[in-house]
Amino acid sequence: MTEAFCAAASPAYIFSEQDFISRMELVRKSFGETVDICYSIKANPFLLAVLPDGFSNIEVCSPGELEICKAFKIDPAMIIFSGVNKSAEEVGRALDYGVTLLTAESYSHLDSISSEASKRGLTVDVLVRLSCESQFGMDKADVFKVIADRASYSGIRIVGIHYFTGTQKTRPKEIIKELTRLGKILDRLEEELGYVPERIEYGTGLAVDYFSDEAAEKEAARLSDISEAVRELSSRVHVTVEMGRFFAAPCGYYVTTVVDAKTNDGVNYAIVDGGLHQLKYDGQIQGMQIPVITHIKSDAAGCDSGPSSGEDEKWTLCGSLCTTADVIARGASLPGLKIGDRLVFHRTGAYSLYEGFSLFLSRDLPSIYILDKTGALHLMRSRIETAKFNQPEDLTAWL
Repeated sequence: MTEAFCAAASPAYIFSEQDFISRMELVRKSFGETVDICYSIKANPFLLAVLPDGFSNIEVCSPGELEICKAFKIDPAMIIFSGVNKSAEEVGRALDYGVTLLTAESYSHLDSISSEASKRGLTVDVLVRLSCESQFGMDKADVFKVIADRASYSGIRIVGIHYFTGTQKTRPKEIIKELTRLGKILDRLEEELGYVPERIEYGTGLAVDYFSDEAAEKEAARLSDISEAVRELSSRVHVTVEMGRFFAAPCGYYVTTVVDAKTNDGVNYAIVDGGLHQLKYDGQIQGMQIPVITHIKSDAAGCDSGPSSGEDEKWTLCGSLCTTADVIARGASLPGLKIGDRLVFHRTGAYSLYEGFSLFLSRDLPSIYILDKTGALHLMRSRIETAKFNQPEDLTAWL
């Protein structure tokens, strides 16, 4: 991949199609063919460009994400229209696109979906979201009430439950406990209401390891540990497993270039043309952990054939922002690091592009590329100047 890392403009994100396919196949093999898998595109909507056939659904949580799906010509039958804030207008736009499966997080959601579907002479499928002591979804008593009163909602067919409690879960036992809880809820619904759900959408929240040399092995082990429980639930009801980070994180590479190097008070500092506003590893203290980094030495042609080698040197890697907080890593071992070298940060395929404070200091947003499974690099988005976002639309009134 060195050639692609060298060919991309710096800074840039590169998302690998083959890594995405491999991750999907890992999950598919673990859960079996009877379990549907859903990609939550909030983790990285650019991966829609290379969405593998193995995905049954994609989760969309905003009108903006719906517009992205339209741009990529995503089959509306694949979309689960979710999200904590769904206005009647937004529901209507989803229905007009052809979406037929939505989640409901409140009574007002149910009313909006019912009203908009009825206006169009439609009957759409709805999953009622079960809360877990948070602002998301409805508590169990309300979920049971909605299901008991399901015949009163015109334009809606209550087909099951949506359940997602959080992300970065490192203990499989926690996920197995949630799957057991869902099984008990199925029992109660049938016993008390005579209702047998057609489907359950469950978000595992499986953790991704960003700072471990054995990350792939640890993640595969967690996946294996929950597979039996997922398969068992799927023997009772149609299960869709929804994940975003777990699919996307390993697919991403953040490319940046060393623009300055110096030693202050005995500490080696390298300044790169990216920074903390563009590179974020979820749930970790930035600068206190060292991610996997590929170091590509520069030469007259631009890049050489591979990683550097030589005497060990420790470097503190800092971005281009005017704040002492802009530390990407401390004590990274990068022998022979020099101005012009490229550093490639691995596992940046999920959220890193979106969670940083990208408008700070009005620096440009990075270019974005897809590396397809043949090894060809495709520019998806050129650099974007952000200065226009940090000033009034019409400057003439102020000049």
